[in-house]
Amino acid sequence: MRVATDIGGTFTDLVFFDYDKNNREVKNVEVSKSSTTPGEFEKGILNTIKKIDLDLKDIEFFAHGTTVVINAITERKGSKTALITTKGFRDVLEIARGTRPDLYNFNFKKEEPFVERYLRQEVEERINYLGEVITPLDEKSVDEHISEFIEEGVEAIAICFLHGYKNPIHEKKLAKYIRLKYPNFEVITSHEVTREWREYERTSSTVLSAYVKPIATKYLNNLTHHLQNLGYKNNLYIMQSNGGITTVEDVKANPITLIESGPASGMLGAVVLGRTIAKKNLLVLDIGGTTAKCSLIENGIPKIVTTYNIEKTKTQAGFPILTPVIDIVEIGNGGGSIAWLDDGGKMRVGPKSAAANPGPSSYGKGGKSFTTTDANVVCNRIHEDYFLGGELKPDFNSLKNAAKPLCEELSMNLQEIARGVIRVANANMVNALKSVSVNKGYDPRDFSLVVIGGGGPMHGAFLAEDLQMPEIIVPLNAGVFSAFGMLMSDLRRDYIRTEVMELNSSNFSVLNEVFAEMKNEAIKAYVRDAYRKEDIEFEYYLDLRYDGQEHSVKLRLSHLDNLKMDEIEHHFHQLHKKRYAFSLNDTKIEIVNYHLVAEVIVNKPIIAQVEKKGYSIDEALIDKAEVDFDESGIHKTNFFDRDKLDPGINTNGPAIIVEQSTSTVVPPNHQFRIDDYANIIISKI
Repeated sequence: MRVATDIGGTFTDLVFFDYDKNNREVKNVEVSKSSTTPGEFEKGILNTIKKIDLDLKDIEFFAHGTTVVINAITERKGSKTALITTKGFRDVLEIARGTRPDLYNFNFKKEEPFVERYLRQEVEERINYLGEVITPLDEKSVDEHISEFIEEGVEAIAICFLHGYKNPIHEKKLAKYIRLKYPNFEVITSHEVTREWREYERTSSTVLSAYVKPIATKYLNNLTHHLQNLGYKNNLYIMQSNGGITTVEDVKANPITLIESGPASGMLGAVVLGRTIAKKNLLVLDIGGTTAKCSLIENGIPKIVTTYNIEKTKTQAGFPILTPVIDIVEIGNGGGSIAWLDDGGKMRVGPKSAAANPGPSSYGKGGKSFTTTDANVVCNRIHEDYFLGGELKPDFNSLKNAAKPLCEELSMNLQEIARGVIRVANANMVNALKSVSVNKGYDPRDFSLVVIGGGGPMHGAFLAEDLQMPEIIVPLNAGVFSAFGMLMSDLRRDYIRTEVMELNSSNFSVLNEVFAEMKNEAIKAYVRDAYRKEDIEFEYYLDLRYDGQEHSVKLRLSHLDNLKMDEIEHHFHQLHKKRYAFSLNDTKIEIVNYHLVAEVIVNKPIIAQVEKKGYSIDEALIDKAEVDFDESGIHKTNFFDRDKLDPGINTNGPAIIVEQSTSTVVPPNHQFRIDDYANIIISKI
């Protein structure tokens, strides 16, 4: 029996599988949803467990995805952190990068560093770009700095030395000294976070990992303790941003790997779903209560990037993080996103959210802002008997009061305001989908749209129509699909090394040596966690660029044996042209980074075909009511119970399909069918 939980900004989700380990077929699935409990996130998980009276003594596998890291950073609620760096590089965080999105954008500004200058200290040491020691480190010279850190109440120390990615000998030496002499500090070094170059990005990544380390460690320790008290006896696994799971101890050593923990699992679940139903090219949209996340999957493989930016906008520089992350675009546009008017009187939706507490005004919990969920309630796209899984009825009085300022300011009635909110929210989501597809050389018309999360199925058909996509896929249990994705994940660790050299056959021996070194490191780590060397599978990637370029593209190598120069060059030229619309076939190519993926495939359930229960479509019908479809008009609409829609059913819209965790909207001039796996497939008539 396997359990996965996912903490979102508004809701905490749980999925429970009981499956046969021999044939891997699922015998029973249960889902549970509860409000997220900020400050004590583990309580939300315990509430979902209690809701379905789950006995953890019988659970073999427990996976968990969390927003605790990203929340601590965005809300500036991490731990007081200090930085120790090479003499002369104290202000790397402050200098950052001089780039801005457009030349005359005078509103652009850099963010304040997470470590103030008086907590950034230097030591005498120097290693050159070849990894050679120029100036030895005297670790005892930091004692004076440490005394100041103690007086200032510092909890975590980040260590980042120049060229530490090439040779971490000084970082290791200093970290060992501090951990032995000053054990109360959480200490993390840059080479433990990444072995990739770029001084500012590496320092930023190390500082942010240190900033969340005490909080993440405390949270994971508390969660482990609570689960053990409830009878869970095995290892707790944590979902990483790279689409794989790993052990709690591994995460506590470098918690920045959790920066997109929850969203990554939803994207991975879509990969498994796509393989099951033979759909390899997917655009995935996950709309939760606070944010909307989207990603592109090509040929059944999600895109992985190793440089990720948070809080980066047209006017804000944001913060770079060097950690492998599924290429996800996230916007502040979920069910709880608040509608408001800017200084020009233009309606906006998000990024501020009503979140879990007080939530949208229709929850009747004191929310005074009009949100996307409220707009869908006004348009009757959420059946009042199935609101929040049927736990409560929409509070229409609170909803009307929340919308009143917008109505008065724009001289519109409630219905018009609701339509406007949904239009703006949809436009924001279309732009996010374009940023992972059109903006990167992909045509959305070549992809199916997979919609997940509580809000995805409500908006998916409208977004697909705007992008001219052929079909929308709504998976079973779409509202808790991110938790489902964790149950389909394998153990994964990424290892990256920067070693700049020309791509030519004479350097293939060096290439093999670098990958061999990383493989040995991966094997040691997995063996330490009691996994067998024989169970580890490896994937090999190179970050390549043209000579003289700044940035690179990632190329997957199918193998390391008998590498062919012309094949690598050909694939690189193709990739570069797709990404940047040009190629330079006569220019030298450089290797920048070596990227090794080490996975252990775990025994997990398979998505099996769903047996028919014998219901007719008339028996699945629960109500008929007027629904506002905006420009398509108001229509008498059938409301169906998803649990009673058998595979093979096919009918025309308009329709609303309700289930415990979400509602699927099928607009007029669309049809839907239920496939063999109980997915809802929506397409235009």
